[in-house]
Amino acid sequence: MQVAAIGPSVAVDGELEPHLSRWLWLVKWLLAIPHYIVLLFLWLAFSVLTLVAFLAVLFTGRYPRGIFEFNVGVLRWTWRVAFYTFGVLGTDEYPPFTRADVPEYPARLHIAYPQNLRRGLPLIGWWLLGIPQFCIAGLFASFGSNLGLIDILVLVAGFLLLFKDQYPKDLFDLVLGLNRWVLRVVAYAAFMTREYPPFRLDAGPHEPSFELTGPSDV
Repeated sequence: MQVAAIGPSVAVDGELEPHLSRWLWLVKWLLAIPHYIVLLFLWLAFSVLTLVAFLAVLFTGRYPRGIFEFNVGVLRWTWRVAFYTFGVLGTDEYPPFTRADVPEYPARLHIAYPQNLRRGLPLIGWWLLGIPQFCIAGLFASFGSNLGLIDILVLVAGFLLLFKDQYPKDLFDLVLGLNRWVLRVVAYAAFMTREYPPFRLDAGPHEPSFELTGPSDV
């Protein structure tokens, strides 16, 4: 039998820094303001370009490569800032100002370029199938003034850091898994993958890999 490792089309990883500051998380929102300003404009561009990409996919079945790379960069930047701030509080290393992949940074995101996507009415129906996932992601993440489950768990982690100088690994793994779920749904909603997000919580710092077995050539 042959064994092959199968990786996800949307990969979200994050390494917990072993020695986090007890108090720095209290002011990270202030330190991250320059990032928030840049991300505001990046997400405006992301929204417009996603509409353009939707029309391109609708009629051609292909996602324009340039738009795809830009949008992946926006999600990558957003994930690094979230990992540093109140999306995870997983590192005290200030995130870089770039859409490019930074291998040495503890938070990384990769989305495989989809060679072929559905087109026409099947595309719209395929997107509508994501409504249950959109609702679940809305419970996990914060929107507007509403706190999501991630926010509550990260707040707990912040107080544990402040008073006990520790970020429990099990709590970190859960927070990572919830963020991973949300980012998979965001990529699906933006037509950046044809892979339907699994109804599965993959906790832990790294994406799980699955193995498929098949007949050997021997």
